[in-house]
Formats: sequence, C-alpha cells, structure tokens
Amino acid sequence: MSRVRVVLADDHTIFLDALSKLLEPEFEVVGTVIDGRALVSRIGDLRPDVVVLDIGMPLLNGLDAGRQIKVLRPQTRVIFLTQNQDPNFAAEAFRRKASGYLLKNSAATELITAIREAMKGRTYVSPLIAEGMLSTLADPARAEKGAELTPRQREVLQLLAEGKSMKEVGAILNISTRTVEFHKQRLMELLHLKTNADIVCYAVKQGMIST
Repeated sequence: MSRVRVVLADDHTIFLDALSKLLEPEFEVVGTVIDGRALVSRIGDLRPDVVVLDIGMPLLNGLDAGRQIKVLRPQTRVIFLTQNQDPNFAAEAFRRKASGYLLKNSAATELITAIREAMKGRTYVSPLIAEGMLSTLADPARAEKGAELTPRQREVLQLLAEGKSMKEVGAILNISTRTVEFHKQRLMELLHLKTNADIVCYAVKQGMIST
C-alpha cells in the first residue's frame, strides 16, 4: 500500500524542514513550497493526498490558496497549520472545505493525527479553538468579512498590501495594469477604504498578510 502523499506550504524554510522530518517516517512528503501561488501552480504535478499549509503566506494567502486547490483537485485534503488562534479563521477554513485546523504550538502528534483523520474522511481541529469555531459556524452573521470580494479582488488586495506596484501585480496575475487599477478602485469602494494604509490594515485583519 502506497504512503499518503503530502505537500507542505509555509514561508519559513526551517519550519518546513522540521515538518518534513516529522512526517517522513509515516508519510511521503512530495513537495514543499514557500508561497500560496507556487502551491496552487504545482498541485497538478505533485498530486498530493493532503496539503498542509499556513494561512499567512506571501503572494496568495492560505485561505484563498486552499479554496483554489479544492476546485483544481477536490480529492486533496487541506489542513491548516498556523499561529492564528482566531476561531473566525478556523470557521472560514472549514467553510472552504478544509479537513483540519491546527495551531503551530500544538503537540507534534496532532498533525499526524489530523492527516490520518483527513484520509478517513473526517475533520480535526485543535481543542484550543474548537469551541469558539463551532460558535462562529453556528452563527451565519459572523461569516468572514470581505466575503463580497471576488477571488480576483482578494488576490489584487493581498498583493497591493504586500507593497507590490500596479505593474508588478499585473505581471503576477497576468492582467493589465488598467485591470489592476479597476479592481483596486472597486475593492476600495466595497470595503470603504481610503488609502493604501487602509488596504494593509484590512489585509492584516483578514489574515491575508502577517504583521
């Protein structure tokens, strides 16, 4: 019987190395990536059974990357491993069909358990945030703020918040600078943002970028 194929995504390479060593005795780590856009682009070639990813990743955050992965390869299980203890983010992860949500300060054995559970079609969440997450899921009014943005608008917003120029955003997303400008204007109207600093603050609050 072949081992479970796992891809790891985190922008800290030392952490990725440690995670690989932890999982390798039981699972096959078929790839590691350091940003969300690279993760999505390689998902077809790597064909993982499970992706373990952080929320705060450059170029494309984990929540949006996870959503794209589930569209491209629905059979792949997505498990979040993050420092973010906000139960609202955990709830949003499961709304996007995640199989697990763990905190980086959890016991190492939790991740192994989460992968095993995911492969059985079950979900796993760190006990530290489970209660708060369930309360959020039970209250539709507490769904993710900013959900009215399109996936493309979210991509543009994150890249701008990371300090990319209009031209750089266009090159990364393969769209024209004029299209970037249109998306920026539209998302600022929708979210009532006035300045670039407002964009950064919003992105931080939404977990798109780390402080």
